Amino acid sequence: MSFSKASDLLRLAEMAASRHMGVALQDIEGEFGVDRRTAQRMTRALEDCFPNVETRTDEQRRKFWTLRGEDARIMLARGIRDSELAAVEMAIRRAEREGATTEVQALSSLRDRLLSLMPRPHARRAEADAEAMLEAHGFASRPGPRVRSDPAVLATVSQALKAPNMLTISYSGKGDNAPRERLVTPYGVLLGTRRYLVAQEAGGDGRMRHFRLDRIAAARLEPDSFRRDPDFDLETHAGRAFGSFHAEDEYGEVAWRFAPSAAGVARDFVFHPDQRMSGAPDGSLTVRFRASGWLEMAWHLYQWGDRVEVLEPDGLRQLVAGYRRGDFEALP
Repeated sequence: MSFSKASDLLRLAEMAASRHMGVALQDIEGEFGVDRRTAQRMTRALEDCFPNVETRTDEQRRKFWTLRGEDARIMLARGIRDSELAAVEMAIRRAEREGATTEVQALSSLRDRLLSLMPRPHARRAEADAEAMLEAHGFASRPGPRVRSDPAVLATVSQALKAPNMLTISYSGKGDNAPRERLVTPYGVLLGTRRYLVAQEAGGDGRMRHFRLDRIAAARLEPDSFRRDPDFDLETHAGRAFGSFHAEDEYGEVAWRFAPSAAGVARDFVFHPDQRMSGAPDGSLTVRFRASGWLEMAWHLYQWGDRVEVLEPDGLRQLVAGYRRGDFEALP
């Protein structure tokens, strides 16, 4: 059995153990993206590997598989609290809202594993308590601005990054009248208001380029793998920008001075991983870091009204000139 098939079988066992009603063929088809015949083969493998699998058929003649083992679950579940399950549920909702498909899958697997360890009455109560906590924290339904990305594209990109494998994307770049296919070697994804795939274009100049995920109409995993540049570090690369947009001609020293009335709030912000803060006798606060992406900086600075001043660079200072206002009732 291959590693991927073994991993799928373990995930199926988690589903069968964690769901009160058990798992049906349509659940398997949806979870693993397989057809009915493959789903049936997976249930046969589940029965072969786990002798304590129970099956039942409901009134609609749907068959369900349940993995029992109550004693082990009771023993291992003693340290699991309802609040811990609720925290995992909140993390799943946050990831869903931000379109982080890979994190949603990983956290959902963790949640199912926790539930599989709990006694059935405890698990049902924990799920109800978690849902109540989600509603209390506003995660049951919370709107917010974000750019949509195709889940199928995100899943393919994630798979290519894990391998790593070459990736063909159908991309609409700036000035393109229609999407065109590009063969790339993927290195990572930058998250922000917009999400970008960091990749090198095959046959190009070797520079890292950013492809907006919302402009990728389709993605295809290629069979060819590649060797990543060992000197490339995604975190260091990401640190060259304020948000997710990079512009080499804008990269340089950035300095903002917050008025005394805003200094306390600004001191609690992490504007950049490498920021340096210094206070002045008048109570103002100056924040310095090196990055690019003036437009995303301007978007953020607008929220502070006239209680922040751009000291440098001059290009950013000119960009925000005329847009600093003093009638905002609250700070970010």
